[in-house]
Amino acid sequence: MTAFELGSELPTLRVTPDGEVMARYAGASGDFNPIHLDEEFAKSVGLPGRVLHGLYTMALLARAQTEPAGGPETLKRLAVTFRGVALPEHEITITSMVSEQHEGRLVLTATATQQGKAIIRNATVEIEPRSVPA
Repeated sequence: MTAFELGSELPTLRVTPDGEVMARYAGASGDFNPIHLDEEFAKSVGLPGRVLHGLYTMALLARAQTEPAGGPETLKRLAVTFRGVALPEHEITITSMVSEQHEGRLVLTATATQQGKAIIRNATVEIEPRSVPA
């Protein structure tokens, strides 16, 4: 379990999504938008190619908070600002810091980057870890 102290950083999460994650996520989410599945269509609308689902990247950000806290049930609130598209087969890095602590809950700020650019920033995450150090 991570020591959740004000100003402390959580372990950095690094994930490199494979080229098929969009198809799997589309099936799980029901979001079959062709920008996620069709390379030529994505390029025809000005994208560099197929892009990851925004909610997939948000789920990675939530995972970066909840794994050290004891599991997905520790997540109480999540708000993000999407800042760019994420691509498959390129590492996504998620950094997080404890910004508030009160009544057994923590508020964290987090950022997800890929290739040096923020894809999610100004994320605010509230978790209730299974145990918060005194």
